[in-house]
Amino acid sequence: MGETGDMERLTDYSDERNRGFCAYCGGSTETRDHVPSRILLDPPYPIDLPVVPACQDCNRSFSLDEEYLACLVECAVVGSVDAASLRRDKIKSIITRKPALASRIRNARIRDLFGQVSFRAEPDRVRNVVLKLARGHAAFELGEPRLEQPARIAFAPLETMATPVREDFEAPSITTIWPEVGSRAMQRMAVAFPYCYGPDWVEVQPERYRYLTSVSEGVVIRMVLSEYLGCEVVWV
Repeated sequence: MGETGDMERLTDYSDERNRGFCAYCGGSTETRDHVPSRILLDPPYPIDLPVVPACQDCNRSFSLDEEYLACLVECAVVGSVDAASLRRDKIKSIITRKPALASRIRNARIRDLFGQVSFRAEPDRVRNVVLKLARGHAAFELGEPRLEQPARIAFAPLETMATPVREDFEAPSITTIWPEVGSRAMQRMAVAFPYCYGPDWVEVQPERYRYLTSVSEGVVIRMVLSEYLGCEVVWV
């Protein structure tokens, strides 16, 4: 698999004590996990894809839900579970190799009175992945792992958001509170100052994945998958 160098390389200078445990559960650190998982991206992958310390159990336990979400998003984008209609080769392969998963997503397909196609998501599985991603970004960008339960987890297709909600979601974070000293988020703020008050969106891969972090009123992590699914996790 090829790799590209389109992600900005930043070194984390925050407190090392916040990096000595699994970013998801606080356990041991036998492995390192990509944030986001490569299943949400296409090759060639960014060379500097974010990684966080993780235990073996966490590194394995999210795989099936991440696979489900990646396939669901792609099927929702094209409005079909037919492998020939899918744009992403990786998802085509999964749908072809795993008929049970394809059937599960196909059975969630809905067509309304106007002929519009949508899919009923399995909310617990989506929430599991969204929280995992947010915890990874909090650890990687802010140098502040968030192991406790968040106050809010929300996700919805961008096209379903009302215009003011979408504009607020897309806007760069506005904050007068600086993140952890030496963290990547602080470095991004320093570069942006005084043109904005907080870090802007970080594009991991065009048209595939981007995220934004904020520490204005608690910790806020936003993510967009395939320019389709908008996600937000908030800790207060």
